[in-house]
Amino acid sequence: MEFTLQDIEAQSRQAALELLEAAALAPGSIFVVGCSSSEITGGRIGKASSPETAQAVLRGILPLLEERGICLAAQCCEHLNRALILEADCAARYGYDPVSVRPQPKAGGSFATAAWDAFRHPVAVEHIRAHAGLDIGGTLIGMHLRDVAVPVRLSLDHIGCALLLCARTRPKFIGGSRACYE
Repeated sequence: MEFTLQDIEAQSRQAALELLEAAALAPGSIFVVGCSSSEITGGRIGKASSPETAQAVLRGILPLLEERGICLAAQCCEHLNRALILEADCAARYGYDPVSVRPQPKAGGSFATAAWDAFRHPVAVEHIRAHAGLDIGGTLIGMHLRDVAVPVRLSLDHIGCALLLCARTRPKFIGGSRACYE
């Protein structure tokens, strides 16, 4: 099945909107996105990188996050050990130490590269604890979520040809049967 860049942008926007509604994120929260442009276009992850597709996904998601004051964390591919691209002020706010690397389409991935190019002051970091996220194409964002991830089902389960999985996080319940929770 063929998808236009406009389709990809619209699907990305819809997925982000639905997850933002389900997660009820506060300004300053981190929203991680792992995105295989290869999978979106019908290829195998890491084998058919498409900068244009990645830019369409970014156009669908980034403005929604910016207008809500939510930080985007763009996950790199395995060649950069799934490092993340953030705005420098977000990394500083959370105490994440920058590392010296710049993503490229074949080493970091097209989505992380698009985010780097779009951000005002991009930095790469190795680890984060995001509040919610989109996994587009089996990119394994779970390592970058806070401890208790809650799956979120949206009205769509694909962006282009890529499987879409989403999660929000919540605080841990501790204290056992006598504890009270809000």
